[in-house]
Amino acid sequence: MTLETIDIVIIIGYAFALLGIALYVSREPEGHDKNTEDYFLAGRALPWWAIGASLIASNISAEQIIGQSGQGFAVGIAIAAYEWQAAIVLIIVAKYFLPIFLKRKIYTMPQFLQQRYGEGVKNLMSVFWVALYTAVNLTTVLWLGGLAITSLTGWSVMTAMAALAGFAALYSLYGGLKAVALTDIIQVVILIIGGIAITWIALDALPADGPLGGLGLLMREMPGHFEMILDESNPAYSDLPGIWTLLGGLWVLHFSYWGFNQYIIQRALGAENLGEAQKGLAFAAFLKILVPFIVVIPGIAAVILAQQGVLDGAALAEKSDRTYGELMAFAPAGLRGLVFAALIAAVVSSLASMMNSISTIFTMDLYRNWKPDMGEHHYVTVGRISAFTAMVLALFLARPFIGGFESGFQTVQEYTGFIAPGIVVVFLLGFFDKKANAVGAFTALLGSLAVNVLLKFGMPDVPFIIRIWGVFMLSLVAAIVVSRMTAAPEEERTVKLGDIGFATNTLFNTLAMLTVATLVGLYVWLW
Repeated sequence: MTLETIDIVIIIGYAFALLGIALYVSREPEGHDKNTEDYFLAGRALPWWAIGASLIASNISAEQIIGQSGQGFAVGIAIAAYEWQAAIVLIIVAKYFLPIFLKRKIYTMPQFLQQRYGEGVKNLMSVFWVALYTAVNLTTVLWLGGLAITSLTGWSVMTAMAALAGFAALYSLYGGLKAVALTDIIQVVILIIGGIAITWIALDALPADGPLGGLGLLMREMPGHFEMILDESNPAYSDLPGIWTLLGGLWVLHFSYWGFNQYIIQRALGAENLGEAQKGLAFAAFLKILVPFIVVIPGIAAVILAQQGVLDGAALAEKSDRTYGELMAFAPAGLRGLVFAALIAAVVSSLASMMNSISTIFTMDLYRNWKPDMGEHHYVTVGRISAFTAMVLALFLARPFIGGFESGFQTVQEYTGFIAPGIVVVFLLGFFDKKANAVGAFTALLGSLAVNVLLKFGMPDVPFIIRIWGVFMLSLVAAIVVSRMTAAPEEERTVKLGDIGFATNTLFNTLAMLTVATLVGLYVWLW
């Protein structure tokens, strides 16, 4: 099914509106040249609602929409653990960790590691994050976004990926984080409206009395797809290993991603003050509750629609990542254009955010160390060049690297999980253990990678979430022991306990309590 005229008008209107707004908000006062703080941290002036919206728009990428919709088709609501547990982690990070980062006035997460452990640890993590964002995150978002667009337009996957990459670069390279974050407010509104629309259409198409009746039909006819805790007989147990999904390595992945990941925390680092940063993360946590309802539920509905012949069951059985593209093609004209625009919003927002994070780490942590005495304009230019270069590399890596995997979403979790335990250990010990030193940090980071790879190939039947938990505990003990066997760090490098957890305001507390109460209710309902 192809796009009709009204769909094309909606998509073009969205694209021009986004570009226009991005250029407008990127303007600088007359006589002021954009400096590194303007470009990489939006002048440290982002309000809470922009931070929260940008976090969600950046996170709900093709990886989430397409990958989790496919997992909804194949597995069910259990995949929602990735979203709902993340909401809890966001609140913890906002309350206890953000005060440390903002007090130190850092641009990047590697800069915290430099202040705490030294130059070597910072350089190792800078190189790792630039490589991971380019070779795994950018490539996955491009590939999955290209698949969905191909399902609807008939374009080749390479053409679709090139169009997405070009559009993301066009609106983000000039303005930097300010353009990305402020346009993300529009992106997240379109994304949520489009997501609700596709959920409504999918449920309404089921042989039941309206969308609510369709949801009831799904729960009656497919109870296995509404189990949060999978047993060992479930084919997806290796990805979501029962109770370990709630108690084990998934928390390590979440703290690595939501707490210590430049791609996410950069928005909070650009906040006008601590209170705005904390409210922004709490707002994002509340919005995370909605994500499974607009992403996973349509994937579950697609199972019955495929059985009825409404969707191409053979194509979905062959590759579940095609689910969301098939659902988009099923939408009526006009609404199809809105849903298509929502998908583009998700993809280009994530691409733009990743490009900005890559350029920030490369420029401020690696290039500036090599060329320390260049002007602000020079560093901004280097940031733009490095972002564009990363996108071009990802475009050519996407098909050979990501295209051969069954699930793009699980692929990202797997590769990120190789180093996530070490990252979480290094940051947690940096906060809470004054004796943790650079030798212990290297032990955790390199040991985490080595042990993960050995277990991945030596014990392939162990679910990766359980493996990550085991590696995390091993890395934690190893870093503590090695740090105590070697020289203690200088006193000025340690984190003072008084820096952890400043008082928070009423709005933060309200959003946090509402989020936690809602999540408890959802888990009780689905247990």
